[in-house]
Amino acid sequence: MAVLDKNDVNKVVLAYSGGLDTSVILKWLQDTYDCDVVTFTADLGQGEEVEPARTRAEMMGIKEIFIDDLREEFVRDYVFPMYRANALYEGVYHLGTSIARPLIAKRQIEIAQEVGADAVAHGATGKGNDQVRFELGYYARKPDIKVIAPWREWDLNSRTKLIEYAQKHQIPIPKDKEGEPPYSTDANLLHISYEGKALEDPWVGPVESMFTRSVSPENAPNEPTVMEIEFDRGDPVAIDGVCLRPAALLTKLNEMGGANGIGRIDIVENQFVGMKSRGVYETPGGTILLPARRAVESLTLDKGALHLKDEIMPRYAELVYNGFWFSPEREMLQAAIDDSQKQVSGTVRLKLYKGNVIVEGRKSPNSLYDEDTVTFEADTVYDQRDAEGFIKLNALRLRLAGKAGR
Repeated sequence: MAVLDKNDVNKVVLAYSGGLDTSVILKWLQDTYDCDVVTFTADLGQGEEVEPARTRAEMMGIKEIFIDDLREEFVRDYVFPMYRANALYEGVYHLGTSIARPLIAKRQIEIAQEVGADAVAHGATGKGNDQVRFELGYYARKPDIKVIAPWREWDLNSRTKLIEYAQKHQIPIPKDKEGEPPYSTDANLLHISYEGKALEDPWVGPVESMFTRSVSPENAPNEPTVMEIEFDRGDPVAIDGVCLRPAALLTKLNEMGGANGIGRIDIVENQFVGMKSRGVYETPGGTILLPARRAVESLTLDKGALHLKDEIMPRYAELVYNGFWFSPEREMLQAAIDDSQKQVSGTVRLKLYKGNVIVEGRKSPNSLYDEDTVTFEADTVYDQRDAEGFIKLNALRLRLAGKAGR
């Protein structure tokens, strides 16, 4: 990437977490581009990270500081639509980092327009997926925006050099529970991820002290938690009969899942940029939500619609993972998925127990399940002799192939 001429940049909006990387970037932008820096911190449910970001920005002389509570919009307009697709990347990853990036990018561009900034900057490295997700989002919302990606420009190409730079410029360095620089993490209301340090070796397991959102399954209660989730048109709307707004509902699911050791995964994934990466994730609420949703769909979706949804899900998940949230193809798929959810309303009863989410019951006013048809007792609605012709017709091509010796 060609480095922008510093005279081309007057004001830049930085996606700022307040952590080591973006704090170094803030100072680096000031020194390298001699420009005004506006910080933007999105409150997506990461909790304690938000207000310290304001304090650190103020300490570094920043005058325009945006800290926006986007939790409701995040869950309502990004997380829930994604879950309507039952999206899992490579069959396991709940896309917790991926789904947050388009919202951050959208709001960052809005702020740039509000304050008259001619550039935006992010803290994603040149090795990962986030650089793609941020920048595809930027260009989709403002095609002529200037983008500064420090990790692709500077020579601070390791965490060791970042820490040295921070110490030189008296930038506070966050510590973990052991008093060391922390894992590389991303946190929001859907999940928290951990990468780096010993986790770079896929044979080394995570240490228990690392986890923040769940107890280990071994230490979870010996008695199960039984709960009910109510759905309306594909989205969860109530837990145990109590109606909740999207952000509050996901928060409640996180609490219940975390208390029961639910939502930890340790995966090696294929990144969009071509390499594999190892990450450990905690997604308690999403891990409950997915099987609950599928339980309601099992009652209410026609077989063809259900199977087609399952066929397009990997494509949808890959689009989200790769950063194409604002692409026409993702929006096309979303329209089809949302149309399929018109009848997906009902209630699911679940048992949460030591890392497991067990579906115990499901009901829906729109159920296609007909007890009179499926019963093993005598019935008057299904003639079992009809199955003979059905089987013979489906076997015809197999019999012809068999006669031909194939």
